[in-house]
Amino acid sequence: MRKKLDLVLEGLTIENVAAEGKALTHTADGAVLFVEFAVPGDVVDVRVTKKKKNYLEGRVLRLVSPSPQRLEPICPHFGTCGGCKWQPLPYPMQLQAKQQQVYDQLVRIGHLDVPEISPIIGSQKTEYYRNKLEFTFSERRWILPDEDPEGLSPAEKCGLGFHVGKYFDKVLDIKDCHLQRDPSNAIRLFVKDYALKHSLPFYNLRERYGLMRGMFVRTASDGGVMVIICFGERVPEIFGLLDAVAEAFPSISSLYYIINNKLNDSISDLDPILYKGSEVIFEEMEGLRFRIGPKSFYQTNAPQAYELYKVAREFAGLSGGEVVYDLYTGTGTIAQFVSRSASKVIGIEYVPEAIADAKLNAEVNGITNCEFFAGDMKDVLTPGFIAEHGRPDVMIIDPPRAGMHPDVVKVILEASPAKIVYVSCNPASQARDLAMMAEHYKITAVQPVDMFPHTQHVENVCKLELL
Repeated sequence: MRKKLDLVLEGLTIENVAAEGKALTHTADGAVLFVEFAVPGDVVDVRVTKKKKNYLEGRVLRLVSPSPQRLEPICPHFGTCGGCKWQPLPYPMQLQAKQQQVYDQLVRIGHLDVPEISPIIGSQKTEYYRNKLEFTFSERRWILPDEDPEGLSPAEKCGLGFHVGKYFDKVLDIKDCHLQRDPSNAIRLFVKDYALKHSLPFYNLRERYGLMRGMFVRTASDGGVMVIICFGERVPEIFGLLDAVAEAFPSISSLYYIINNKLNDSISDLDPILYKGSEVIFEEMEGLRFRIGPKSFYQTNAPQAYELYKVAREFAGLSGGEVVYDLYTGTGTIAQFVSRSASKVIGIEYVPEAIADAKLNAEVNGITNCEFFAGDMKDVLTPGFIAEHGRPDVMIIDPPRAGMHPDVVKVILEASPAKIVYVSCNPASQARDLAMMAEHYKITAVQPVDMFPHTQHVENVCKLELL
């Protein structure tokens, strides 16, 4: 068993915001120390939790003197739930840190030749901005420091909320979350209360048994609400819960359930079953309507998605005659958003259900110049595919956090579009991919966009032009 560190450093002044949502200071002997939940200007006592060759990590043991800039966290779960670590940080400082993160990844670490980075576009909302949340049931929730585990009943040990840190089997019971608008909190609390009152077993994440596994809540800008409840097996009791939820919340427009008897919580290979209401909810953008089903991907901050897509369209600089490839198209939102300014748009995505939604979205919106294809990007985007569907004038790329497979980059370079618009949720993997294209493309514009206030995450859009 690894020996637990027992090192406390007193009276340290937090100097700056650092990567991964942490803050930075130095010890008396000059060692770099990363600290969670701290704000520049705080004077703190820190318990060291990790010692590495070049740095230390720690947590605030005592806030000796708060920074003049420190804000009171809005969430009662702050400090335990790791989802919104930057709540005490004023929003302008959050934006400054994200702007710096983009610079660091592209220039300081990535050594890329970039123009002046445009000022980050801040989010219109900093609370209740998410349109999707996923909650997990646990028979053994995270016990808070001021609680006595021996004094809790089995029901009081059950929880419905978010995973804690890096623990797969630890769930923090959530009372009030400021990420998603009503009725998200009320639905979650109702489902938990009903399950406890009717003795529906909460899932044991370590030993893998139990009925109540998970729940998704999706909300749309027009008021639409989709609820998906995941059960470990199909038993009559689940239908009593579903009926009770539908009766208590008539605002739910789409109610699904999923039976998951696998060892993992992924629903990508499972069939959601519509219990009541509509199959989909809708988001709108510039008169376009986008279907959102139980497995659909849609940017979780809808107003900021609009700002992001406007940047992508501006960088594409379309005049009406171009062939556009939209890689990692999802449900075809960007493809359809730019279609009015293009001759033809080809969308590619590896999730078949997303492509099915993309095709239906195009049909609903009366768009006839978009074609969508499902499959692994490196298998679909081949020289033969490009020969068949036309060489792209512009490519819009919006990959997952891991970035692009080198084979995909190779095909992109072979296709040689005049412009590439690279939308990324991870500037580190974006910088790596851009380096692979640096001999052939020049970066001519960079625009960060904040999609996730109170977190360290940032979206970034780069415009590339063929040399």
